[in-house]
Amino acid sequence: MIINKKSFNKYLKSLVILVLAILVNSSCTDQKSNDPETKAYLTELIKERKEKDYNMQFDGASPFLRDTSVTFKPLKYFEPNPDFIFKSKLHKYETQDTVTIFGTKGESRPSVPVGYLEFNFDGDTHKINVYKSFSRTGEEYYSIWFTDNTTGKSTYGVGRYLDFELNEDPDFIYTLDFNKAYNPYCAYSLLFTCPIPRQEDYINLEIEAGEKNFH
Repeated sequence: MIINKKSFNKYLKSLVILVLAILVNSSCTDQKSNDPETKAYLTELIKERKEKDYNMQFDGASPFLRDTSVTFKPLKYFEPNPDFIFKSKLHKYETQDTVTIFGTKGESRPSVPVGYLEFNFDGDTHKINVYKSFSRTGEEYYSIWFTDNTTGKSTYGVGRYLDFELNEDPDFIYTLDFNKAYNPYCAYSLLFTCPIPRQEDYINLEIEAGEKNFH
């Protein structure tokens, strides 16, 4: 199905109205949803998601435009859930050795686990690794990828990603927001390859937040 910009804008307007209706109704039963800060966060999250849908449809770098064999449709998400937002310092590993991360097409990608973020959910403590990798031009960047108990079921079978920007302050408190967990491009098109999370990146938890499986 091909959606033109006029139809897409109509879809976005309908989506915003629907989400706002959900928020209003949920505020009657959920005190968190009635908090102004939470409402502002949810409004911004929905804005980010609709902008991503727009870019997936019209941006030249989108996998749906680079691979004409796949058809765009709005991305699917779990409902926004503030319970999956955590705060943590980056706990750095004393030894930071290079490990091999494999891509979905079998290629190796040397990366360095620099540390982990820690979070508590329902009384259990979990951690999620942060990796340092290098671009083809030698620039370093940081990544988070993970699998959990939704992987291969309601979420993409390879795993999901989170953006991470390193702060030089060792006491900096990071926000770990699983509502912003997203699929790599290989989830939409076989033309793309992406890093496969290691066994060490598995989180024994159903993280029902963020992006769902596309197919």
